[in-house]
Amino acid sequence: QVQLVESGGGLVQAGGSLRLSCAASGSIFRINAMGWYRQAPGKQRELVALITSGGGTTYANSVKGRFTISRDSAKNTVVLQMTNLKPEDTAVYLCNIDGGIRDYWGQGTQVTVSS
Repeated sequence: QVQLVESGGGLVQAGGSLRLSCAASGSIFRINAMGWYRQAPGKQRELVALITSGGGTTYANSVKGRFTISRDSAKNTVVLQMTNLKPEDTAVYLCNIDGGIRDYWGQGTQVTVSS
């Protein structure tokens, strides 16, 4: 059984930084990409950043230049370094693995940015 465990969320003031980490355990046949999504109250889930098996990255326009995604393929871990956080970054952040046949999701970690 595959499990994704996120850590690193919390409360931070605007302009601050947080580092989110997601570790996947269990047997995953293939990983096309690993990424982070977020969902704020009353809003749709949106892609924040992802990194492919080849190392290519994609970022939401709203986080470009502030967030950096990285991965450790050997450990099936993905990290999201967030800097210069803004109140509009407040959301539940969810880790995702694109396994080709199916997606895997973590339970989410809350990020709250105060103004």
